[in-house]
Amino acid sequence: MRKIFCLLTSFLVFTSLFAQTSNPLLATDVEMQQKWVDSLYNNMTLEEKVGQLFMVQAFSNQGLAHENIISQLITNHHIGGIIFSKGDPINQARINNIFQEASKVPLLIGMDAEWGLSMRLDSTYAFPWNMTLGAIKDNELIEQVGKQLGEHCKRLGVHFNFAPVVDINTNPINPIIGNRSFGEDRDNVTEKSLALMKGMQGAGVLANAKHFPGHGDTDTDSHKTLPSINFDAKRIDSVEFYPYRKLINEGLSSVMVAHLSVPALESREGYPSSLSYPIITEILKQKLQFQGLIYTDALNMKGAANFGSDGEVDLAAFMAGNDVLLIPEDVAKGINKIVEAYNSGIISEERLAHSVKKILQAKYKVGLNNYKPIETKHLVEDLNRIQDKTLSEVLFEDAITVIKNKEELLPIRKLEKKKIAYVKMGDDDGSTFFKELQKYAKVHEVSDDNLDGLISKLSGYNTVIVGFHRSNDNPWKDYKFSDKELVWLYEIARNNNVILDVFVKPYALLDLSTVTNFESIIVSYQNSEVAQQKSAQLIFGAIPAKGMLPVSVGNGFHAGDGVAYANLSRLNYGLPERVGMSSEKLKKLDSVAQYAVDKKMTPGIQLLVARKGKVIYNKNFGTHTYDKKSEPVAFDDIYDVASLTKILATLPLLMELEDKGEINLDSKLSDLLPEYANSNKKDITLKKMLSHYARLKPWIPFYYATLDSTKHPDPKYYRKEPNKKFSVKVANNLYMRKDYQDSIQKIIMDTDLLNKESYRYSDLPYYILKKYIETYYDQTLDVLVQDHFYESLGANYTTYNPYVKFSGKKIVPTEVDDYYRYQEVHGYVHDMGAAMQDGVGGHAGVFSNANDVAKIMQLFLQKGFYGGKRYFKPETVDKYNTCYFCDEDNRRGIGFDKPQLGDVGPTCGCVSMASFGHSGFTGTYAWADPDEEIVYVFLANRTYPKADSNLLLKANIRTDIQRLIYEAIID
Repeated sequence: MRKIFCLLTSFLVFTSLFAQTSNPLLATDVEMQQKWVDSLYNNMTLEEKVGQLFMVQAFSNQGLAHENIISQLITNHHIGGIIFSKGDPINQARINNIFQEASKVPLLIGMDAEWGLSMRLDSTYAFPWNMTLGAIKDNELIEQVGKQLGEHCKRLGVHFNFAPVVDINTNPINPIIGNRSFGEDRDNVTEKSLALMKGMQGAGVLANAKHFPGHGDTDTDSHKTLPSINFDAKRIDSVEFYPYRKLINEGLSSVMVAHLSVPALESREGYPSSLSYPIITEILKQKLQFQGLIYTDALNMKGAANFGSDGEVDLAAFMAGNDVLLIPEDVAKGINKIVEAYNSGIISEERLAHSVKKILQAKYKVGLNNYKPIETKHLVEDLNRIQDKTLSEVLFEDAITVIKNKEELLPIRKLEKKKIAYVKMGDDDGSTFFKELQKYAKVHEVSDDNLDGLISKLSGYNTVIVGFHRSNDNPWKDYKFSDKELVWLYEIARNNNVILDVFVKPYALLDLSTVTNFESIIVSYQNSEVAQQKSAQLIFGAIPAKGMLPVSVGNGFHAGDGVAYANLSRLNYGLPERVGMSSEKLKKLDSVAQYAVDKKMTPGIQLLVARKGKVIYNKNFGTHTYDKKSEPVAFDDIYDVASLTKILATLPLLMELEDKGEINLDSKLSDLLPEYANSNKKDITLKKMLSHYARLKPWIPFYYATLDSTKHPDPKYYRKEPNKKFSVKVANNLYMRKDYQDSIQKIIMDTDLLNKESYRYSDLPYYILKKYIETYYDQTLDVLVQDHFYESLGANYTTYNPYVKFSGKKIVPTEVDDYYRYQEVHGYVHDMGAAMQDGVGGHAGVFSNANDVAKIMQLFLQKGFYGGKRYFKPETVDKYNTCYFCDEDNRRGIGFDKPQLGDVGPTCGCVSMASFGHSGFTGTYAWADPDEEIVYVFLANRTYPKADSNLLLKANIRTDIQRLIYEAIID
C-alpha cells in the first residue's frame, strides 16, 4: 500500500509538469486565491483538512432533527460541502444560511439540478430534459440554458451543479440515464454538453461532467446494483471518453466518477469505477490530464459499500484519486480511516494537500472568500423568472421533431376539407394539447370503450391525431405503449389518415413493429403543458418544424433524422417577451377589464392581444349576464360582434372581387346594381360609400314601420309560427314577412341624400353591398363568407345565426329587448336591421370569439396571406387601408376605421396612422397596427341588459386598454 501511494505522489508531481496549461479551478486573481488557500490550509488541523474531502447529503424538507444532524457534522467533523436534495427553495436557503454560519470554512454547496432546480425543489422552473435538448440543432440555446441554470444555482447559494450528463446513451432500455442523456451521437452529446458547461461556468457556477467513464450503455440501475460496461478499451476510448476530452480542454471544472464495473479498464472483478485507481488516476488524471475536482458518485450506493465498512470505502475512494467523497455512509468513520492512513504514512502530505487545496481553490473561485448569506426576499420569484419560461418555450419549439410526413400531410392545410378527430392514449392528461388544437380547426375528441365502437366513430373523419401522453413528473416514468394501445393504434392507422404524436421519450416508438400505415409521426418528448401547446401549433404550421432525433428508434429512423418545414403564417401562442412585450406591464390590462366588469359596464369580456404573429394575451373576464348563476366567460364563447361584421364579412368579399377585377374603388353604384341607374345614388362610388362620405343617411329604423300602435310587432308583418310567406326569423318564435326585405332595399334606394358631402357614419352602404355580393354570386352572404374565408381560416367559432350551430350555453346574450322583439336576444343578432334580413346583414350579424376575430385581423395585417394561402393581393389591402378624404376631415379608410385626425376618435391616440380596425355597438373592438405588428381584440356585451347606457364608451375602457398595450412594448 505504501508503495502504491509513493508512486501516486511521484505521479502527481510528474503530471503537473505536463498537464493542460489551464487549471479550471484557478480564479482570475490567482495570487490572491493562492494566499487565501494557503492561509486556510496552513491553519487547519489534520482532522479539519480531511473533513474538507466530505460532501454530505441534506434535505430541506425533513425537519429540525435532520438539520441538527447536518449541523453536528459541520461543527464536529468540519465537512467541506453539502449536496442538497429535495425540499423547497425558501427552506433550503434558510438552512443553507444556518449551515454556512456554523462552518469555520465556507461550505461548497452542490445540487443535482441537471435541467433546473425543480428536479430537487418544489416551486421552481424546469427546463426540458436532456433528451429533449438533444433534439435541438442550435447549440447557442443550450448554452443559454446553462447560463440560466447557473443563475438559478447562484441565486440559491449553490456553487456546483452536477451537470452536464455527458453519457452517450446507446442502450434504449437504460433505466438510469435515458432522458438524462443528450442522445446517442457522440458529437451531438459533446457539443450539447460543452454548451451547457460554458453557460453554467460563465454564470459563475462550476459544472460537473458525469458519469465517468460512461454510463450510456447500462441496463441496470446503479442505485440498486453495480452495472457493467463490457466494451473493450478501444471502444470506450473512442465513444465514452470522447466528450470528456473536449470538455476538459475547454475548462471543465469537475467530473463525477460513475458507480460502474468496467472490466476493460479495471481488472479487479466487480470493482466499482468510483474506487478504481486505474480509471481515476491513470486514465482521468494522467491520460486525459484532468486538473479539476473529481467527485465520487454517491458512496452509499450498493456495490461501493460492499468494499469495506468502518470507512474503508472512503479511504479506497480517496486512494483511487478522488478529491471529494460524495454522500458517505458514515462521515466520522471515513475521516478516522483517512487520518489513520495519513498518520501511518499511507497517505502523504502532498496527496492530502493536492485534494484539499483544489477544494479550497474551487471555494475561492465561486466567491466563498467573500461569503454572503442568501437573501430570501423574492427568492421564489427569482427562481421562476419570465426569461426562464420564455427560454423553455423556445426550446420546445426547436426540439419537437417530425420524423415521418407522408405526402406532406403536415403542416395541415386546406382546413375547409379536413374533418379532424383527436384520440387520446396513455395514462396522463392531454387536455392542453386538445384545447390548443381547437384554436386552429374544428377538432373533436373521440373515444370509446371498445375498438369497434371507436373505429365506427372515426369513420366520419379524414384526419385522426393520436396523442400518446405519459407522465411528465420525472424522467424515469414509464414511457411505453401498452399491448392494448398498440393493437388499437394499428387498427386506427389501418382505417384512417393518422398523425401520431408521442409526448414521451422517442424510445416509445421502438414498440411499433411497423409504421407503414402512419402518415405522420411527431416526437414531442415530454407531456408538459408547453410541449402540448407547441406540438399543436407545429401540427397546424403556426411554428416551423426544426427538431432532429437524438436517438435511433427503429423502422428506419436514425439519430439526426427530422423533417423540417416552414410555418404557414398562422397565429401562434406564447409569452409576451418573445415579441418584445412585458408580461408584467400587460397585467394592467387585467385590472382595467376587471374594473369594467365590476362597475357593470359589461357582464363579461374576451380580451386578446397578438404581436408579430403571436398571441401573447388571451383572457376572459366576468360572466354572460349579471345573473348569479350565469356562465363565466370562456375562450370558446361567442359574441355578437355588431359592426365588426363590416370588416369581417363584407369587406373581405369586396377585396376578393377587387382582385378578380370585378370592381374597383371608382365603381359606381349604378354599375354594381342596375336598379340604381335612375336613383339619386347612381353616381356614388365604392370609395365614397365605404369611406362614409356618400351623403347617405346614418341610419334608418326599418323596424319602426313594422310595429303596431302599441309598438309591438304588427301581425301584418309578423307571425309566431313560420310559413312560406313569413319565413324570416328575427327571434325566437317571431317570423317576419319575407317580402319585407325587398321593401328595405327600396326604402334605401328612394331615401333622400344629405345636403352636402361630409363624414357621416352609415350602415346603409352595407345593405346595398350585401345585395350586390349576393346577386353577383347568387348565394347568401353567410354562406359566401364561410366558403370563401372562415372555413379555410379555421375561424370555426365565426358565423351568422349561431343558434343553428352552437349551444345556447356558448352564445353570450346581448340585450333584453323591450322595444321590438320583447324577449332576451340570445343567439340572434342584436341589430334590428340585420335581424330583419334573417340575421344576415352586411353591416351586422356575425358572431365570433376573440381568437377568430384575431385570425381575420392578422390576415389583413399580413396583407392578405394566412395559413399558407393568399386570399387577396397585398396592394388590395393597402388600397382599402388608405384614408382618401383626410383633407376633408374624414379619417375613414375603405371600410376600415382609421386613427383620429384630431383629439377625438376611435383609438388611444398612441397607434400608428397605418393602423386600422373597427368598433361595434355591442361593445366590440378590433384593431391592427402594421407598424408595431399588433392585433387587439375586445369583445363584450355591454348592451346587456339595456343598450341605452354606454358606460364602456364613456369610461374609455377599450382605448385605455389599447394605450396600456402600447406601454407594454419593451423593444
